[in-house]
Amino acid sequence: MKRTQTAEEREREAKKLRLLEELEDAWLPYLTPKDDEFYQQWHLKYPKLILREADSVPEELHKEVQEAFLTLHKHGCLFRDLVRIQGKDVLTPVSRILIGNPGCTYKYLNTRLFTVPWPVKGSTIKYTEDEIGAACQTFLKLNDYLQTETIQALEELTSKEKSSGDALPVYIAPDFPRIGMGSSFDGQDEEDVKSRAAYNVTLLNFMDPQKMSYLKEEPYFGMGKMAVSWHHDENLVERSAVAVYNYSCEGPEEESEDDPDLEGRDPDTWHVGFKISWDIETPGLAIPLHQGDCYFMLDDLNATHQHCVLAGSQPRFSSTHRVAECSTGTLDYILQRCQLALQNLRDEVDDGDVSLKSLEPAILKQGEEIHNEVEFEWLRQYWFQGNRYKKCTDWWCQPMTQLEGLWKKMEGVTNAVLREVRKEGLPVEQRNEILTAILASLTTRQNLRREWHARCQSRIARTLSVDQKPECQPYWEKDDPSMPLPFDLTDIVSELRGQLLQAKP
Repeated sequence: MKRTQTAEEREREAKKLRLLEELEDAWLPYLTPKDDEFYQQWHLKYPKLILREADSVPEELHKEVQEAFLTLHKHGCLFRDLVRIQGKDVLTPVSRILIGNPGCTYKYLNTRLFTVPWPVKGSTIKYTEDEIGAACQTFLKLNDYLQTETIQALEELTSKEKSSGDALPVYIAPDFPRIGMGSSFDGQDEEDVKSRAAYNVTLLNFMDPQKMSYLKEEPYFGMGKMAVSWHHDENLVERSAVAVYNYSCEGPEEESEDDPDLEGRDPDTWHVGFKISWDIETPGLAIPLHQGDCYFMLDDLNATHQHCVLAGSQPRFSSTHRVAECSTGTLDYILQRCQLALQNLRDEVDDGDVSLKSLEPAILKQGEEIHNEVEFEWLRQYWFQGNRYKKCTDWWCQPMTQLEGLWKKMEGVTNAVLREVRKEGLPVEQRNEILTAILASLTTRQNLRREWHARCQSRIARTLSVDQKPECQPYWEKDDPSMPLPFDLTDIVSELRGQLLQAKP
């Protein structure tokens, strides 16, 4: 079943088509460090983009981080994601793993990733291998380092903006001077800066271009093959920073300076591309990334600009540290939502049926919406990714078992609502109010179950490894005595619609 595009997706696609039509057969201009105007353009149009070259990062940290990348790769901890783009399942060319605060998740391209937890203070995490635990500890150490660097960069940027007033932004070179905060900051500013660098997850990426049969060509500037297409990073706290550590596995020949006679960017070297969103006047930038380089996207840069990753010839890892917007994306959050939904549940009676405390339509509607949220935003998202998380840790096993138990109670609540609706003595007006309150959620549930079941059986899903093969869970057969309702809700939805139509004059 093809998912309908959201208004935002339709608008984005329309903008892309208009931009390509305006270009016709011409390329937009872009600049690399070989171009005389490269740094001036960075100065004027990209002042919130910071590059830290590798020699500014402690050598010991480089060694630990690069060993940690290789350890996770050796243990098979990074996976290509089966994501949903414009109603189609697509396997990403990049393999990924999310590491971060215990119980956090990060959602991109309609896919919720679950953290392999790093060992924050006070946590107890059992890793499948000691080496994996040590690698997660290293990425927590890198996170702390990049957070400190980001706070410093944000303070300097804000100080420059305040001191320059309405003047043009000042270009911050890769080795920009440390000018400090100065007296222009008050406590509130300082707290705001820290919150925008409070990285709670890192998304690790890996790709070996030589093992990819096909990579998309960059469509606007002619920059060459892309590992990651133009995008804004999703699901982040507003105006929060993003910090990226780059580990491209270079040989000696890749570490030399760019060939001055080569037009455009060197296709053997990994680059990050930047452009102003939907702007065809301003030249883009293609910034070469060498082993150990870091770059930072500060303040609203991620919102006002788009970036892409341009493939080189050698394998590359990156660690992308983010302030994920977790208000609806933590284990604590969804457990609290489950408790809210089940507050309307009275104790079970002897035959296993449940009764409800209230038939107030708003309460019933809320309960069914939470029922959908836990099923489709958590349980099915988790199991669609197979058993990948067990490669590193069993941390999510107990929480998912707990969530499924709470979800099953919600199935009992839905069944209790349907039992009340079917009672002959129920006033027509009350029945109609209840039907109106729950019908949309049940219709959505039926449609999404059909969609997720089809995704798990798709041709591309069947090509995945055993660790990653999607599982349609929860799933049960029609006559399963442990379940109060069928998996397929077609007949129930049809019955409820019929009752609502009959009641209309």
